Amino acid sequence: MSDGTCTKKRLWRWRGNPLRRRDDILEAWIVLAVWAVVLVGGTFVGLVTAHAADEAFAQQRAERHSVRAVVLADVPASSTEAGGTRALARISWTAPDGTTHTDQTLVDTGHKAGSEVVAWLDGRGDLATEPPSPTEGAIEAGILGTAAALGLAGTVCGAGALVRWRLDRRRIEQWGREWDLVGPRWGHKTG
Repeated sequence: MSDGTCTKKRLWRWRGNPLRRRDDILEAWIVLAVWAVVLVGGTFVGLVTAHAADEAFAQQRAERHSVRAVVLADVPASSTEAGGTRALARISWTAPDGTTHTDQTLVDTGHKAGSEVVAWLDGRGDLATEPPSPTEGAIEAGILGTAAALGLAGTVCGAGALVRWRLDRRRIEQWGREWDLVGPRWGHKTG
């Protein structure tokens, strides 16, 4: 098949054709708009989401800091049935201003009372989760950006399919009305 024939088949909705209806042209523009929004909008939304997530993770890394904490009670080793490697434990730590704080956080199982663990604090001095490393943050930002792009693509494709379905129903109704007008003129009916 030559390139000219292939191009003509791809652009058949825009060709001059006495059977082409206004809905056919509208459908062609809808398909073009859906693809444009999926490609351009999906890329934009994905990049913006990834950038925002990466900035949020960088801010977490800048605000949070680690402190040495002491486990106040034994943390039982996990059973093979539960399968957990971390458990909630009460810990105590000394803030930079010299005050002692006590709270609960997740620690690795099997720690004995008095053992040291690393705890993470946010800018206010409250317990927080460990911020993701730059590599982990970049991977997670990429996953979030991809999910946002796919979410937009799915929404746009679904809306386009709904509009095209509606156009198909309208065309079928038009064909039915036209057949009701033309059908009886085709000759005699048997029976």
